[in-house]
Amino acid sequence: MSLGIFFIGLPFILSSALGYKFSRHTLKFTKTGLIFIKTQPEGAKIYLEGKLISQRSPASMQDLAPGVYKVALELAQHYPWKGEVDVEAGKVSRLDKIILFPLRPNLVRLNRDQLSSFRIDAQSKLIYYLDQLNRVVYRSDFAANNFEDVASLPQGFTQISGWEISADRKKLFIFNQRQISVIFFDNQGDYGYPDASVFWDYTQEKVINVFWHSDNYHLVVLTDKHVQVVEARGQSKPLNLVELNKEATSAFYDVKEDTLYFNDSQNLYKLELSSNLFLLERLMAQQFQAVKPEQKQNTNE
Repeated sequence: MSLGIFFIGLPFILSSALGYKFSRHTLKFTKTGLIFIKTQPEGAKIYLEGKLISQRSPASMQDLAPGVYKVALELAQHYPWKGEVDVEAGKVSRLDKIILFPLRPNLVRLNRDQLSSFRIDAQSKLIYYLDQLNRVVYRSDFAANNFEDVASLPQGFTQISGWEISADRKKLFIFNQRQISVIFFDNQGDYGYPDASVFWDYTQEKVINVFWHSDNYHLVVLTDKHVQVVEARGQSKPLNLVELNKEATSAFYDVKEDTLYFNDSQNLYKLELSSNLFLLERLMAQQFQAVKPEQKQNTNE
């Protein structure tokens, strides 16, 4: 009798060991799959098809017939997670990038005065705050300690469209469609910087975007008519490198390669600006124009 039971159950034992499961619906042995769940933080309750399993995350659920399973995860003081996972025969279905977010996140106010925009310097772990109402730029660390004002905004600006801190953390530019200004935090001994801010007025063209060149001394300016470079010093004049036939709609500056990407309504352009300061100065001294007459015709196409 016992021997008969053994032989009857042997196929089931062997199939289970080999990763197969008998299906009552098809009356056949089917190769099974596995679900692996990992959460951050760990210790979440796991519900498979609405039933609580004995393990908590991280956990593996084996010998699952192929198909789609509903999974729910719960952890005290955290938002629950729900989803579906497709189990395939002989494969592991992984849910190992699940983050359970706390119900009450650690929210801290960092600014002290009014704030219109900010910039993060991740490398130095500094935050710069622009208070356009009081016309002040503040700086603090990531914990809002050592809070200090580092610059005053000029009165001539009625509106600020954009601004950016230089990589050397000694100055910033601000701009709108008709003006650009460079404001200095510390002007001692660098390029002969003046005590006051530097201004450029654009009455005949519209400023679209401005970027710092990698040398922290030149600005790369994109207007509706030109791509320019200009030195961050008083009395300097913008140099037109490229004459545009259509207004640019967006731009990106790769400061590591000193390359400007910009597009108009039809084309995307790439302009390489040498990171060699002396080469750039020679370029400016020679009043070199990047688009030659025969090239200008191509941009009209």
